Amino acid sequence: MRNSLVELNGRERAKALLDKDTYRELLGPLDKMQSPHLEPQGIVPQSDDGVIIARGQINQKNVVVISLEGSFQGGGIGEVSGAKIAGALELALEDNKQGNAVYPIILFDTGGVRLQEANYGLLSISEIANQIVALRHYVPVVGLVPGRVGAFGGMSIVAELCTTLLATNKARLGLNGPEVIEQEAGVMEFDSSDKALIWNTIGAKQRVRTGLLDQVIEDDIESIVEAIEVALSEGKRPAKTEQVDFHLSLLKGIDSSAEWSPEKYADYFKQHQAEKQTVPMVEDGNADISQSRGYKWFAELTGITHPTSTTPSVLAADVAKNGQLARYIAIVPDANNHFPRARNGEVGLLEGWTAAQIVRDVISQDADKEVKRPIIAVIDVPSQAYGYKEELVGISLALAASADAYATARQKGHPVIGLICGNAISGAFLAHGLQSNRLIALDDDKINIQAMSKASAARITKRTIEQLEEATKSVPSMAYDVHSYHSLGPLYKLLTNINADSPTEHDIKTVEQTLLKAIASTKDAATDLSFRLQTDEAINGGRAATLKVREMLRQQW
Repeated sequence: MRNSLVELNGRERAKALLDKDTYRELLGPLDKMQSPHLEPQGIVPQSDDGVIIARGQINQKNVVVISLEGSFQGGGIGEVSGAKIAGALELALEDNKQGNAVYPIILFDTGGVRLQEANYGLLSISEIANQIVALRHYVPVVGLVPGRVGAFGGMSIVAELCTTLLATNKARLGLNGPEVIEQEAGVMEFDSSDKALIWNTIGAKQRVRTGLLDQVIEDDIESIVEAIEVALSEGKRPAKTEQVDFHLSLLKGIDSSAEWSPEKYADYFKQHQAEKQTVPMVEDGNADISQSRGYKWFAELTGITHPTSTTPSVLAADVAKNGQLARYIAIVPDANNHFPRARNGEVGLLEGWTAAQIVRDVISQDADKEVKRPIIAVIDVPSQAYGYKEELVGISLALAASADAYATARQKGHPVIGLICGNAISGAFLAHGLQSNRLIALDDDKINIQAMSKASAARITKRTIEQLEEATKSVPSMAYDVHSYHSLGPLYKLLTNINADSPTEHDIKTVEQTLLKAIASTKDAATDLSFRLQTDEAINGGRAATLKVREMLRQQW
């Protein structure tokens, strides 16, 4: 008789995977470590915040199982739930560094960021991603998408970072949910009421055909445990996010103006995979991007009057300033973008993979150098690209590739400094900016930092925009302004009295000096993301729950 894993709740799933009598839960319900940000919004919290952390064994291998409870807040990631996941992975990493193998297994049943705690969710997801990239050097990290909710939003990026990603045939995987795409791009782009289309596009069977999943397994506990055992025994191997050249050539062969179906794309992917063909990079025409802050600040900081690139939406240059050579990277609008949904500065398929290529080039070029070149991410990204083709092809993997490259560079000793001069929204920010050692932001009213546009956030949370704005008064992590973001503790510096749209020579010099100080501050410092937990703002309340969760986890580990 088949024993379903999908039909179990999050805690039962974790227990079902582990060898008999080895289950031990950390920070369980009796510890009552719940979100402090929900009750002020009239939402009943849950005592484990929807994340189960369990230590135990699978086939006598020591594992930590992280299981998300999709029935609580859609499995959304807030401050406490995110800290539980990142903290558990950090402790597993410490054990592995000491030679004590602990294998992480993550059960994804999540819609991504919990919009009621928006920026806490983004910060947590970037920290989870950082730990996975680091852990992959020691042990395989196995992800499983059982079903019900699936794996969406920023957590789909996390899922794609796993060494092996498994799913049952009841699972779905995608960056942008159909309702969000419909809200942002219109019903003609993606009809969220067409269930057959949704499953054929983001369902597990299609995802395994196009390389986003490694294996689809029957919903049977014994079969699932067996598949996990195989994945653990395979050891370390390159992640999908490292296959940069293959995916860039794949994208260049796509006719974005043609009609695409799941079947047509699956056939194209299979043929391309068999041929391992290389398609030349095509230079598109540059658009008028004079109003783009990302473009302006890239030009000012590099001294290049009219910066261009073979991929016009991704600018990169190596520039020496005050004796410091650094690689500058910006994602900017391109009216002739190969993919129409990424023409206004969004981070799309081409942008994610191109940024990954540019960052990995730096890693390769500096591999034998004692002092690693800093990477400066100039951040002005309105969002990820919302489109049917983006989801069909796998924008979650593209953005994961970029985040992976930035995290890898930082972990190898490259200072990664993010300069927020414009908007920093959602998956785009996760891919380009949130893996920075140090984040610097300009104090400007036009800057928005958040997990989703207000219109989409209102639709998903079933509130009005006015209700959302009212909630920000008691929950700063939901706000869009840079001062609220600063209060959470992630910034190295908030620069005041800078003209973000028309910077003066003094403004440029101030930013350059701050960049140099930020780079210097990383010398002999940890190459992880712990700095953002050590700022005065974080310690004095901005990340209070995060710090408490990590302390309690360490005591129970």
